[in-house]
Formats: sequence, C-alpha cells, structure tokens
Amino acid sequence: MDALLLARAQFAFTVSFHFIFPAFSIGLASYLMVLEGLWLKTGSGLYANLYRYWLKIFAVVFGMGVVSGIVMSYQFGTNWSVFSAKAGPIIGPLMAYEVMTAFFLEAGFLGVMLFGINKVGPRLHFFATCMVALGTLISATWILSVNSWMQTPAGYAINEAGQFVPAGSWWPIVFNPSFPYRLVHTVIAAFLTTSLVVGAVGAWHLLRDRSNPGARKMFSMAMWMLAVSAPIQILAGDAHGLNTLERQPAKVLAMEGDYRPSPDGAPLILFGLPDSEQGRVRYEVAIPKVGSLILKHDPNAPLQGLTDFPKELWPPVPVVFWSFRIMVGLGMAMLALGLFGLLARYRRKLYEWALLHRAAVAMGPAGFVAVIAGWVTTEVGRQPFTVYGLMRTADSASPLDASALAVSLLAFVVVYFFAFGAGTYYILRLMAKPPQPHEPAPPRVPQRAAGITPAAAVDANVKEH
Repeated sequence: MDALLLARAQFAFTVSFHFIFPAFSIGLASYLMVLEGLWLKTGSGLYANLYRYWLKIFAVVFGMGVVSGIVMSYQFGTNWSVFSAKAGPIIGPLMAYEVMTAFFLEAGFLGVMLFGINKVGPRLHFFATCMVALGTLISATWILSVNSWMQTPAGYAINEAGQFVPAGSWWPIVFNPSFPYRLVHTVIAAFLTTSLVVGAVGAWHLLRDRSNPGARKMFSMAMWMLAVSAPIQILAGDAHGLNTLERQPAKVLAMEGDYRPSPDGAPLILFGLPDSEQGRVRYEVAIPKVGSLILKHDPNAPLQGLTDFPKELWPPVPVVFWSFRIMVGLGMAMLALGLFGLLARYRRKLYEWALLHRAAVAMGPAGFVAVIAGWVTTEVGRQPFTVYGLMRTADSASPLDASALAVSLLAFVVVYFFAFGAGTYYILRLMAKPPQPHEPAPPRVPQRAAGITPAAAVDANVKEH
C-alpha cells in the first residue's frame, strides 16, 4: 500500500468514525428541544422525564463528536498539506465561520443546558436548549458548504501561486450548486438516524414492559418522525441525484453501474458485480428503462455511460455501486418501518405488536449505516479529485513515507476503538435503563405553579396513554 492510499484510508476511517456522532447529536438536540417545549406547554412531567433521560445520552454523544472532530482538522495539515496550501483561502474561512457562529453558540449554551436545569428558570433553560439545537444545524451548514464546494466548486479564481481564492463575493462559494441539496439530504438523514435510535430504545423497553409511559411516548414520537421524514428523504434524494447527474455525471453512472451508453433508455441495475476491466456488470439483475425513468423522468431518455469518459477519471465503481445500494436499501427499509408504524397506529396496536417492536430494535443502527454508506458514495464517487475537476487527490497529499502513515493509521484504529468503544458501551448502558417516572424534574415548572406535582402529572399521563 502506497502513502496516498494510506492517507486516504486514514482520513476515511477518522471521518467515518466522527460522523456517527454528529449524525446522532444533530437530531437528538432537536428532539430535546421538542421534548422541553412540550413539557413547558403541557406541564406534563412525562416530557421532563424523557428530556432528562435523553440529555445524559446527548452529553456523551456530543462530547465524543467534538473529540473525534478535532483529529480531522489536524489531518488537513499533516496528511493533506498541499491541499490545505492551495485550497486554504477558500476552505479556511468557511471552517472559521463554523467555529465562530456554531461552535461558540453550542459551547456557550451547552453548560446551561447540561448543568443549569436546576439553577435557571424553565424558559431560559429552554432557550439554551434551542440555541444548542440551532448551533448543531449551523455547524452542519458550514461543514456541508465546505464539502459541497469541493464537489461543485464555484465563485473561485486561481492566483499566481496556484491557490484557489474568492473571485469576488463569497455567496457563490457558500451557496455552491450542490450545497442546498446536500444540506437538506444530510439534515433529514440525521433526523432519521435519531428517530430510529429513539424508536429502537422505546421498542426495546416496550418488549419488556408495555405499560412504561416513557417508552410508549418515545416510541410513538419516533414512529411519527420516521413516517414523515422517510418519504421526504426519498424526494430529497431524488432531487440531489438529479443535481449530481448534471454536475458530476461520472459519479452517478458509477452508482448505477452504467458502463455503456443507453441511447434508447437505461435500465435500472438492481444487483450485479461491476467489472471495470471488462466495462460491464456481470450477472446483472436489471429492469429495462427504469434507470432513465429515475434519472431523467423519461423511460426513453438517452443516458451516457462511463465509457464516454476517460478511464482515468472513473471513480472506483464497485465501491460506489454497492455503497449506494446499501444506502437506498436501508432507506426503503426505513420507509417500510414507518408505514408499518402507521398501520399499527391505525389498528390501535402501536404498543402491542411485538413484531413491530422487534423490527424497530433491529433497525436501530440502520441510520448510522445508511449515512456512512451515503458519505462513501459521495466521497469515493468524487475520486480521483479532491476539488472536483480541478485538483487531483494524488496532487493533494503531503510528501510522507508510507511507513509513517501506516503507524499513525494503526494508532488511530487502536485508540479509536478503545476510547470510543468504551463511550459507545456506556451509551448503550444508559439506553438499556428504562425511563423512570421518578426522575427529578426541574424546579419552578408550570404544574407546580398550579399546585400539581410532577409525579401527579406523570400519573395523569399514564392514565391518558
């Protein structure tokens, strides 16, 4: 393995490990905001209990996300110094904006959110929760703007030193052609990931005690979110795919396995074994015309093939082909689970159908797998470029020895699995504990002003549900 491949493997490992946590914390911060808002609105102690239950989990997830993200920023200087030198005038300010607008906002209010629940008023604490949720979304916005610019560069000029610099206004750089589609697709993916985890935890405890009010409420909320978000994600993914076909056609052709042009309409290849040496998908299972119907919304529309592009510009087709199918397959499974939940709700069996609960538990990790598969599709499909069409990956790496990269990669693997494995185990232990009605609620809540204790509110909620 040469130094370039090892550098790519190291960044792929660290970024994949890192993105697991933001994909969860973005959705979980918004879920906590909803829980606390419902608690303030209804005065129900049930929402306060659920808020405290998930707040402990959020604290661990957020902390691991911050720690794992710090490593990536160093890699730009150590492993990808040429890329940093040439793209720094564009990438650097965008990353700085993320720190100033998002990270400071999150860090400033996170302490109030985590430790001020018994020290500040309920409305001020709710405001802190909202700011943390907003900070996670703003952080995702800037990071995705950076990545999208690398996918569809715009608003740049190249100076005498060969650096990418702003050509004028920053707006074309920030709002580059793929950014809106990638932002919507990624944020919805984070919400789906969180709804699957919350639903899995609720279903796990329903299988043990169907009368647990916290488990019932979290499972119901998760199934609603899944049923609403999954169809929207499919539409967002379709729009994102059409934009990618326009801007990065070779990536989409690799995703679909279309090696040869299809002048009369491309088939939809469901499965097969891509063979880039022979330029075909062996043992393919395909549906005629459906590929053009999806990509061009016309079954007879012609479609290019990878052979229309120089072979040195092809991405690694087998990786992109299969990661895309993993993502889409899990997306269809999420939609099916959401529809299953709607059917159970219609039959008034949402808390009784054990098959639904087992399916929700099994689908708990699906969101994480889907987002990693989606990012593999996005990043590997961009190869052989770091800045698409302008700067090759081979020309972006630092001049390091393969042995040094191999040692550092091995060290990352050992440390990450030890440290983050322990953190994940602790999170699973927190999730294994069912939400308890006696978890203390913050003081000065609306129901106390009305002479109702949190315990009484929980009892009333149990009877209601």
